[in-house]
Amino acid sequence: MNYELAYAVGFHPWETAVENEAFIETITRLFEEEEAGREPPYGRALDVGTGSAIWGVELAKRGWEVTGVDLVEKALRRARERVADAGVEMELVHGDVTELRASGIDPGYRLVLDTGTYHGLNRDQREAMGREVDAVAGPDATVLLLAWEPKRRGPLPRGATRDELETVFPGWTVTDLGRSEFTAPKPVEVLAKPNEHWYRLRRE
Repeated sequence: MNYELAYAVGFHPWETAVENEAFIETITRLFEEEEAGREPPYGRALDVGTGSAIWGVELAKRGWEVTGVDLVEKALRRARERVADAGVEMELVHGDVTELRASGIDPGYRLVLDTGTYHGLNRDQREAMGREVDAVAGPDATVLLLAWEPKRRGPLPRGATRDELETVFPGWTVTDLGRSEFTAPKPVEVLAKPNEHWYRLRRE
């Protein structure tokens, strides 16, 4: 998917998730599970494909040390405004999720969050992102990754399967956590039928 074009024309339906109560409940529960038994600060979190930093800001509010990375400058401008309005600290990096280390992302992240970047990449990009995430994630890291159910959708994300994630992320245990409960705006929901799922990846 061409995210630069999407932001250029104002097409970012994924941002409506911030207004979807069912989705918020689901992602909040996932955050709470990663924080269980600990006190803030919880550690370093990397928001890959952060977009306008909606969920990176939420992690920062909860007590994570957050870095957001995105290749689309217009998205990052929106992210800087959101971070400033929220009054939180969050580092924003202009970089490619398939070249995290070359973009200045250092290793040691305890949590990696992807709310819809991976499933919009092609096969080579997915494999590169898998290698990069593996390289920057700490030894006790968790990856929370959102992906649509596989389907041909023209320029929209074609989705991903658990089996594919296990191939791209060798050495990680992949768990399908079920539906995200996000209902996309009507044109996208009707045409794409995303049926998106959360996946948790943990090092074996």
